[in-house]
Amino acid sequence: MSEEKLPVHDTIKVIDYQTIYKTSKWWCAVVLANMFGHDKVLIYLWQNRNGQWKRKQKFTVNFEHDWQLIKQAVDNFLLRVREVSDANNR
Repeated sequence: MSEEKLPVHDTIKVIDYQTIYKTSKWWCAVVLANMFGHDKVLIYLWQNRNGQWKRKQKFTVNFEHDWQLIKQAVDNFLLRVREVSDANNR
């Protein structure tokens, strides 16, 4: 786990996390955390405003089955994005 403390609510116990990207203005990370006695995977997007990270989005994945459905849908849409991009580059 990185040394930097994530800007999450005090009730969320961060177990581990991985930064996806971080710029001076935006920070996206996937977080393994315990909330109210349950381990969850959280995807956060924070925006830096006046030197403080403020949460813009939080997405929670509770079950592996849910993740499989989400992943399948995203993969399908990414294929469509690639097809459009390839067609535009011809």
